[in-house]
Amino acid sequence: MLTNQIINYRNLLVLKDGSQVLLRALTPDDRDGLLELFSNASNRDVRFLRDNVKDPMVIDSWCEGIDYTRVLPLLAIVQDRIVGLATLHFFSGPKRHIGEFRIFLAKEYRRRGLGTRILQGLIDLARKHGLYILEAEVVASQIKVIKAFQNLGFEMCCTFEDYFMFPDGETEDVVRLILQLQRKSDEF
Repeated sequence: MLTNQIINYRNLLVLKDGSQVLLRALTPDDRDGLLELFSNASNRDVRFLRDNVKDPMVIDSWCEGIDYTRVLPLLAIVQDRIVGLATLHFFSGPKRHIGEFRIFLAKEYRRRGLGTRILQGLIDLARKHGLYILEAEVVASQIKVIKAFQNLGFEMCCTFEDYFMFPDGETEDVVRLILQLQRKSDEF
């Protein structure tokens, strides 16, 4: 039942500047739009991502292997152009109550409130999925992104020194943020 909710999910956002952005789930037909989103991104921007998004085979694997029970990919679309991708990753076993966020926005759609609005939508979907905890990892130097997560209720739980290592060997500290959606009841 949740898969149908995800496939049919539509949320039309209006940003402060009046821009209209449609949020919807990724489909196999979105391959070319994702390729365009990431081909226009700078190497500096994509270095923080876990996959080589400049490789068309990576995008192909995402679009051909969609499994909404493992990853919920939401697209942000402006006039048929993909301007953002946010994903909610689900776990299994002892971590089945936890979800993890990842987000990427086209440069011209950053600092406009879109990231916050997308995260709010994913938080709502995580609640509907019955998750208890959401987590995110943000490079420690991205202070504004960390503050945006905190404004949504996320708490910094720790900082990992030299946690991300890039191809050139440079490292960055990473902050782990947690949002409690449900608390375990200690009723007697």
